[in-house]
Amino acid sequence: MGKKELIQKFQKDHDKYWKVELFGREGFFRKQCPKCGKFFWATTERETCPDASCTTYTFIGNPPTDKRFNYAETWNEIDKFFVSKGHTSVRRYPVVSRWRPDLFFTVASIIDFQRIEKGQTAFELPANPLIVPQVCMRFSDIPNIGVTGRHYSSFVMVGQHAIANEKGYWKDRCIDLDFELLTKVFGIPKDEIVFVEDAWVGYGAFGFSLEYYVRGLELGNAVFTQFLGNIDSYREMDEKIIDMGAGLERFTWITQGTPTSYDAVFGPVIEKMKKDSGMSFDEELFSKYAKISGSLDMDVAGDVATVRKGIAKTVGITVEKLESEIAPMEALYAICDHARTLAYAINDGALPSNTGGGYNLRVVLRRALSFIEEFNFPFHINEVMELNCRELKPLFPELLENMPQMQKIIEVEEGRYSSTIKKSRRIVADILGDGKKFSSDNLAKLYESQGITPELIEKIAREEKFDVQIPSDFYDMLTRTHIAVKEEKPPFDATGLPETKAVYYEDAEKLELDSTVVALRDGAVVLDATIFYPEGGGQAADLGTIDGMKVLDAQKVAGVVFHVLEKSGLKDGQRVHLHVDGERRKALMRHHSATHILNYACRKVLGKHVWQAGARKEKERAHLDITHYERISPEQLKQIEIAANRIVLEDRKINITNMERGEAERKYGFTIYQGGASPGKMIRIVEVDGGIDAEACAGLHLPSTGKIGMIKIMKEERIQDGISRIQFVAGEEALKYAQKGDELLRAASERLKVAPEQLASAEERFFNEWKDRGKRLDELEERLAELEADKLLKEAKDNAVRKVLNLDAKLLEKIALRLSKKDVVAVLANQDNDVVAVTPESSGLDASQLLAKLYSKFGGTGGGSKRFARGRTKQKISFSE
Repeated sequence: MGKKELIQKFQKDHDKYWKVELFGREGFFRKQCPKCGKFFWATTERETCPDASCTTYTFIGNPPTDKRFNYAETWNEIDKFFVSKGHTSVRRYPVVSRWRPDLFFTVASIIDFQRIEKGQTAFELPANPLIVPQVCMRFSDIPNIGVTGRHYSSFVMVGQHAIANEKGYWKDRCIDLDFELLTKVFGIPKDEIVFVEDAWVGYGAFGFSLEYYVRGLELGNAVFTQFLGNIDSYREMDEKIIDMGAGLERFTWITQGTPTSYDAVFGPVIEKMKKDSGMSFDEELFSKYAKISGSLDMDVAGDVATVRKGIAKTVGITVEKLESEIAPMEALYAICDHARTLAYAINDGALPSNTGGGYNLRVVLRRALSFIEEFNFPFHINEVMELNCRELKPLFPELLENMPQMQKIIEVEEGRYSSTIKKSRRIVADILGDGKKFSSDNLAKLYESQGITPELIEKIAREEKFDVQIPSDFYDMLTRTHIAVKEEKPPFDATGLPETKAVYYEDAEKLELDSTVVALRDGAVVLDATIFYPEGGGQAADLGTIDGMKVLDAQKVAGVVFHVLEKSGLKDGQRVHLHVDGERRKALMRHHSATHILNYACRKVLGKHVWQAGARKEKERAHLDITHYERISPEQLKQIEIAANRIVLEDRKINITNMERGEAERKYGFTIYQGGASPGKMIRIVEVDGGIDAEACAGLHLPSTGKIGMIKIMKEERIQDGISRIQFVAGEEALKYAQKGDELLRAASERLKVAPEQLASAEERFFNEWKDRGKRLDELEERLAELEADKLLKEAKDNAVRKVLNLDAKLLEKIALRLSKKDVVAVLANQDNDVVAVTPESSGLDASQLLAKLYSKFGGTGGGSKRFARGRTKQKISFSE
């Protein structure tokens, strides 16, 4: 069942779901739209529903409100109203939804208050009711941004949320409040307000909804979340949730009546961008266009070219003139939106990359850079980002505070894009020349392999005089797989099994225990209690024995610990004795505690943008993966190591506390999710004294940092785009690593017959000597090539030489190239079966074909061009025939 079928199901009892007290009290009546079939409620007779696909905007140039507000003022008015009605005003949550294991970004304000418990969505509101200005990220509407006047990749959702209990309220109170906001705060006449019946299917929960429109513009959507699960398998919730999300951008727009919402929201930023670019445009034409641009929504229209043709006809101009007048403005709007999105995301700890959610950020960044290049705009994306952050200071001052770091990240990304563009122009031109079509699939491959955006393809196509149509679903297809995280199947089935008592949490020093077999399942043993720590949070599982049988692994699924044994003759109900390898346990604990400290040190040295992206703690060594936009320098690694070991030397206490998740978030913030989302209402907080680090963590830890002994970084490597891996050792393993280094140093000193402290200067001296010898050798090779070429010239017949020489391949090539400069065709070989061919342009011969004849006779392969080719044969070559 899809959303359409769900609405049809609700329609069978429509009054139960959509009718509210306000409709009867204020004279709203129900009608069905003849164009789209939707049902709506209005106080006046109207033919169609107010959706953008069925009507046009009538507020542009004629706003229905009695007040005019800018972006920050609009939020202040909304916030003040709801607070006066008993709502608690809550600060925005991060746009990176690290508390949700299944999402990269916060896509709606209700996501702030959703957590995963035992595989199901649970709602936790810090106050009931509340209001929040939540910045949301959505990347499915990218083609519409800058075009429709209302679409954004990031926007502030005015989140009005309540639990339907004695403290909160349900749908009647919700609609009363929203109606009062519209009529009393914004002064919109009630006859201008239309409610549309709809449904909202979210992540793990859904319900019916009433969207409210004014003069063709949807301002908000009051979702009455009543069902848990998905639309094919669900149950009614014990406590229903009000999930009203209104667009702050749209409320600002409706009060100003500007041609697009971008003009109202970005105001001074757009004006400066227009001024800097020297842009002038036909305001009357743009106003006409803006009123009907909502019909360009790709979800509805599909083919933007066809829709634009219809709009051009309506406003009385050619499509070419419409696009030449409109396209630069649409580009400015898109750049402004994309710059703001990047500011929000990078500030909250996300980085542009080719993986995960960072993929979407790189898409919007490169799209913005494509527009800047296409229209030769005189500003940089960083300048636009800073202008946005200055305008947003009254709402989100943290953006401006972190500007220097954010701009550095963008500069690095711009450099990558510039190098990509140089390569991509030729690639696109070749594809166009071959007459190939650009499907969404091969466009995605071009973007992923070369970073080539559709905007760049269109620009090159115009320059090369080709007509190219970019599929309208391209960006949706490109970003769809980078919105949610794919769920992995658990390694064992825990259905019907009781949770295992985790004795390892009660006493990490306890290494022996008697327990009872509860079940044998999937080749593993389940006990009623265990001291074996199961693999989790990057920490490897404990090893040891159960009744003398080796434990090879331990895994936890839904609170049940599965023990994998080397062999098992155990039976249900049998009492068994557990023994854990204590040395391994202690080493794992050292590495886990060291990981927390090292992660803190990385943030301190590299910046707040750093987040843990993974970790692994083994007995012998460990690694920490962090997000970072460039390679970590040796000097930075040194600073990180020093900072981490200072914390070790200070012997700070490591506290472990079980806390309610909401309390932990309020006390420590969302950096508690450095290691990822933590399921369950109660979470385990591991805190290093002194505000050093606090994380939700299920791993085992030492009582204090001093017990770690020492942390030694072994190396750093780039494991994927935007992620660096730091390999390290702690405690005894760190000492072993340092001792091994000393041994290597001593051995090198003995071989070079210098003191260890003189190794560096000795190495530099040897390197310089080697370099000088190399230069002299190169000079000798050049002289030898010259002499050998002169000798072969005398043997040339009909300006051609074929010869087997007792020389290496490098020298062979040098001789051949010298002969080519003398207008001589040469095919040379050596005793190792290396072959090289050169042909002067005047010869009319093809070097690669000359070698192909050799391969046909003696076997082998190679490559090259008409003028120069090289390769190797399988058999010895003879030119005697």
